[in-house]
Amino acid sequence: MTTQSRALDELAERARFELDCVNYPAREWVAPRRFEGEPVLDVAIVGGGQNGLAVAFRLLRERVTNFRIFDRSAAGSAGPWRSFARMATLRTPKHVSGPELGTAALSVRAWYEAKYGPEAWANLHKIGREEWHDYVVWLQRTIGIETTSDANVTDIEPLADGILALHVTIAGKAERILARNVVLATGIEGSGRWLMPQIITQALPRERYAHTADAIDFEALRGKRVAVIGAGASAFDNAACALEHGAIVDVFARRRRLPAVNPNRWIEFAGFMRHFVDLSDAQKWSFMTTFLAMNQPPPQETFDRCARFGTFDLHLGSPIESLAMDGGRIRLATPQMSAHYDFLIVGTGFSVDLSTRPELARFADKIALWQDRYTAPAGEESPLLGKYPYLTDAFQFTEKAPGEAPYLARIYSHTFGAMPSLGGAAGISQLKFSTDRIAFGITRQLFLDDAAGYLPALKSYDVVELDTSTFEANRAKRAEKVA
Repeated sequence: MTTQSRALDELAERARFELDCVNYPAREWVAPRRFEGEPVLDVAIVGGGQNGLAVAFRLLRERVTNFRIFDRSAAGSAGPWRSFARMATLRTPKHVSGPELGTAALSVRAWYEAKYGPEAWANLHKIGREEWHDYVVWLQRTIGIETTSDANVTDIEPLADGILALHVTIAGKAERILARNVVLATGIEGSGRWLMPQIITQALPRERYAHTADAIDFEALRGKRVAVIGAGASAFDNAACALEHGAIVDVFARRRRLPAVNPNRWIEFAGFMRHFVDLSDAQKWSFMTTFLAMNQPPPQETFDRCARFGTFDLHLGSPIESLAMDGGRIRLATPQMSAHYDFLIVGTGFSVDLSTRPELARFADKIALWQDRYTAPAGEESPLLGKYPYLTDAFQFTEKAPGEAPYLARIYSHTFGAMPSLGGAAGISQLKFSTDRIAFGITRQLFLDDAAGYLPALKSYDVVELDTSTFEANRAKRAEKVA
């Protein structure tokens, strides 16, 4: 065993000790359920990345143990960090906390210092993407949370008595899993789909373009001319990967200048992250229309990662006017220029559209959206924001028509779609606040479901704690002596 491995094992033992020290009350309290003879999970969590893991950990702290995590990735994966995430480091500051739920020995700092030493942490600017992945995997193993991998949830079917049936394909085999509550921790695109403009899909063969969320063979782009559409962080991440593999890269953006201010840094304070949900709908709407319109700049280190190459160029104020195949190459035209490329990478983000999610398609039309609950004043209209789901303070879907779909209260959306309702999305910095809300919403539901049985259980409770028999016997003996 290496010194590094030994240090991490010792840290894991320390973390388990700390958790044991605060494990009160330790009694499991949720009565097991069956439905038509089948066992029922208390909670099914769809998504095994940092969000799903944090919710599972919080439930364990509340002594809710009958849950299961389903993740579509292969075993040993923990989120997008080794798939389509292509940044060199996280975009959040290194001192971010969240999935450790306040247990110091489980923090990324404790993990990093155990692995590399305190000086390495002191000198670290931001946490590496793959380091974060390894940390999340270590955290999961240390806590002892299992994930069902290679599991694709294709449908959620409401049944009677508040039971939900998840139709899941696990390693190619179709299964039906019953649950009382479902948490959707399905990533940033979990309330819709990655956006691919029709101007691209209608003009180019599929093998000549990819979304930033797709698998891309960057080595195959060596020596090629690559156009990247979009000026967000992911677009620059992918441009950097192509440059580092020897491609010649042009980035095109509609905006005339890159934003220099990151509004995400402003919202990272406890008051906002915990209490945005307590604002009125009008306040939430005004804030979010402003926030989303501000856009985010690519991180400085991400921009510098591209700018150091002489084979990189940036074209601002350059919306794509036309695309076509021309002599085996892609001809791209903007108001400023026309040029030929070998491959196109599309960083146009995602759209919020619940009907495109297979797990929600059965009842997406019954879910209330912001446009169903709020009418924006003149000057603040936003059709895009109006399509976000209107969620409760615990991230639950709500009904478009009262009484039509009460089962929606048992489905929690821990995705970017929660942004206008709770000011929280799928990011690391929100986890310590969002997981509390979701876990407490679930435990409230579980408690109320069984509330009718608590009073009879209390009345029949007969565990004896006080034994006065010795005292009574001694008193009897004293009385005999006196007599």
